[in-house]
Amino acid sequence: MEANQPSRTAQGAAMLRAAHQLLDKPPVFVDPLALRIIGSEAESELRKFQDAPQTDRPRTGLRAFIAARSRFGEDTLAEAVAEGVRQYVLLGAGLDTFAYRAAKSFPGLAVFEVDHPATQGWKRQRLTETGIAVPDMLTYAPVNFETETLADGLARGKFDASKPAMFAWLGVVPYLTHDAIMATLRFIAGLPKGTTVIFDYGEPASTRHDASRAAHEEMAARVAANGEPFRSFFPPEDIIRDAKAAGFSDVEDFNSRTLNARYFDGRDDGLQLRGAGHLLRARV
Repeated sequence: MEANQPSRTAQGAAMLRAAHQLLDKPPVFVDPLALRIIGSEAESELRKFQDAPQTDRPRTGLRAFIAARSRFGEDTLAEAVAEGVRQYVLLGAGLDTFAYRAAKSFPGLAVFEVDHPATQGWKRQRLTETGIAVPDMLTYAPVNFETETLADGLARGKFDASKPAMFAWLGVVPYLTHDAIMATLRFIAGLPKGTTVIFDYGEPASTRHDASRAAHEEMAARVAANGEPFRSFFPPEDIIRDAKAAGFSDVEDFNSRTLNARYFDGRDDGLQLRGAGHLLRARV
């Protein structure tokens, strides 16, 4: 990220969540605030694609992956809540709308949005502009990771480290160094039994087939030009090993094949994951 500027990739992810609501029927991930939070001008741009064939719609494979990871996160949260978890932390929350549309579905849940102060301030301004109310169960935890830790930010937000929590860390890991990733995993793994984290990651370019490698290189150039370059990729066996080394006892990897079977099987529109993206779920 550029200093004092909100994340451009957060806006891009929000655009694709909104596009999924508009262009993919039925949506895999239902988000009634996704179009509203991106603003009317951005919504108008997306509506131009409503009658276009699937191949001409914006970033179909990435759109499917973002929809799948959002759905997977909230599916995992529902499982955690059923097991007694009452704290939900969104790391790198961006323009995620969970807290503003789903609070009534999870009574007693405390939600913490962790993000860079510039991105969080931009989001709060966007919420005000679009008239989206902030629920009482939400706590903002701005963290500048150059000068403070995740533990610092959560402690200021009255996060209870003596109780388990569910962490959704989506759209963030590829932009971090390996050291930063491991520091976060060790902190989460140090929380009480029942704590869960999910995050997405990508495989190295060298392991991808030609079409996936070309798409990856194009995206890498784009995010680097926006000041948010990719920094970390992992073969699945490496990140599973690292998560276990951090202290997690139960680690599961979900690749495109398993996510397609779970969320996209039987669709008539051909929407599915096509790249080398993975979701990893780790439990303490």
